[in-house]
Amino acid sequence: MLASDLDPTRIPSHIACVMDGNGRWAEQRGLPRTDGHTAGEQALFEVLDGADDLGVGWFTVYAFSTENWRRPADEVQFLLQFNEEILLNRQRELHERNIRIRFIGRRDRRVPQRLVRRMDEATDLTRNNTGLTFTIAFNYGGRAEMVDAVQQIIDSDTRKVTERTIARHLYDPEMPEPDLVIRTSGEYRVSNFLLWNLAYSELVFSDTLWPDFRREHLYAAIKEYQDRDRRYGGVGGPEA
Repeated sequence: MLASDLDPTRIPSHIACVMDGNGRWAEQRGLPRTDGHTAGEQALFEVLDGADDLGVGWFTVYAFSTENWRRPADEVQFLLQFNEEILLNRQRELHERNIRIRFIGRRDRRVPQRLVRRMDEATDLTRNNTGLTFTIAFNYGGRAEMVDAVQQIIDSDTRKVTERTIARHLYDPEMPEPDLVIRTSGEYRVSNFLLWNLAYSELVFSDTLWPDFRREHLYAAIKEYQDRDRRYGGVGGPEA
């Protein structure tokens, strides 16, 4: 699958991705699970490059969930350090490419303050960039996001709650709903990712393990998206 096989007028504005299969990729090769996460970094930036080249406006990845704290302590510690190193090594490169970096998720006591500072530095550095917005869901859970939104609404003493009220209190109210959500590794579930936002997203599931995922797999997912009819609950919805 090549970029030229796609309809350039129907590129999704926002693509979200569940990057699954790092651990299994490593285990299949007799390697530590952490090696799978390291290999997954190449896949992430290969796919991010592909999305940027296509003119995708928003690209969101599930980097660390609220449930990932249940993993073995050494893997959790590796993931915390690994995400910090990615920010240190890549934020300048992304900034030079006019990419804006954002984060969604809880910043509770489990997240090291050093990592929180790195997040803030990356956000501040790229705040005024006008290209693709790269959102990293870290210590994120869709249910947690809705709980936090409801708590903010209660604290604000709002009398009437609508869908718009809740949307305004999500972690990033400016983030548009994903047009396309991709999950790799042959798993067919959303795993508590962007539960409010993906009500009408098109879901594409790939059997490819994340470290092997490349831009041609991204193009194939977008082609599948373009071949669908998005009806939004009606009988013939608008073109994507």
